[in-house]
Amino acid sequence: MNVTTENQEMDRQNRFSRSDQIKMPRTVWALGLVSLFMDLSSEIVHALLPLFLTATLGVSVAMVGLIDGVAESTASISKVFSGYISDRIGRRKPLLLVGYGLGALSKPFFPLAGSAVEVLGARFADRIGKGIRGAPRDALVADVAPPAIRGRAFGLRQALDTVGAFAGPLLAIGLMLLLANDIRAVFWIAIVPAILAVLCVVFAVEDRKAGPEPQRRPPVRLSELRRLPSAFWRVVTIGVVFTLARFSEAFLILKASAEGLPLALAPLVLVVMNVVYALGAYPAGALSDRWRARSLLLWGLLFLAGADLALAFLSGVAGAFLGIALWGVHMAVTQGLLAKLIADHAPDEIRGSAFGLFNLATGLALLLASVVAGLLWDGLGPQATFIAGATFATLAFVLLAGSRDPSF
Repeated sequence: MNVTTENQEMDRQNRFSRSDQIKMPRTVWALGLVSLFMDLSSEIVHALLPLFLTATLGVSVAMVGLIDGVAESTASISKVFSGYISDRIGRRKPLLLVGYGLGALSKPFFPLAGSAVEVLGARFADRIGKGIRGAPRDALVADVAPPAIRGRAFGLRQALDTVGAFAGPLLAIGLMLLLANDIRAVFWIAIVPAILAVLCVVFAVEDRKAGPEPQRRPPVRLSELRRLPSAFWRVVTIGVVFTLARFSEAFLILKASAEGLPLALAPLVLVVMNVVYALGAYPAGALSDRWRARSLLLWGLLFLAGADLALAFLSGVAGAFLGIALWGVHMAVTQGLLAKLIADHAPDEIRGSAFGLFNLATGLALLLASVVAGLLWDGLGPQATFIAGATFATLAFVLLAGSRDPSF
């Protein structure tokens, strides 16, 4: 171990020893609650949307992959601009309000949709809202959380976000049973928690502290992005390969349905995945403040490869749910960690732009992965889709294991 690596390791241990004495900022808790309510709303819709498209509207699985891929990549492209704008104006909250507000306004269009094109339009608007709020939200967490507890802060926000992500499908199941499988009626009810999320932004989220003269902040120029270190771009590369391996979660729902899961219980897929995700996100975030990032990322890739292989080769509902649970473990180990790595390697004044660039790259990868997954599903069957995912996860593992970058 060279001197630089030893110093980095000593710094990491010193920061961890102080982290238990630092109080979690109120804004991190508030952002977690905002995420919880909006995810509660979105996942009620998301848990039923693949089956709404295929069973109610009669579209193909390839079209489901295209709609989900376009929607998520739109969110990621939007994050580039919102991150840039939040850096330029020196404020995060106005963009959070616009993003969560647009997400809430898009919700009524789902129960009104009568075709795949209309669903795509609703998803497009919803994901633009997600894109507008995503980079400023992550940048605000990094702004207010001291470096010694940054991993815990991202883990906490992600854990609360994921509570909404599994509570939403649970609520969807109850509503489907109560409303006799009336998906449109369930979509109408999903509007309520979205409104609560907007109210939380207005009354509970505090913006970053402004400088003495924030109105004189210079605009962030594209040339300044050259200041992003090579370690940042390596995190982006890792995130892209991760995304190619995991594609859209809509395919998890379709897989469980194909194995015999009843329509009313389809949201259980996201419940199981997100319960595992929520339980693991905060402990994984705390570990990321102490352990080397490479170790956690390698474990995450192993869990992802295991999930894909289980989904490819194990039959029946039980086999599908084993793969879904492993998918949740992978998300818990990696998602907050990747956000922490972006925050650690980006200068403060262009942090929002850095998150935007990361999300752009991974969003475009998700579009490609989801389209390819849908085509493989329609052409060769579900097994081919998940074998392809396992192949990408293995490739990412080999590339990361061979890296000797001391920043990881």
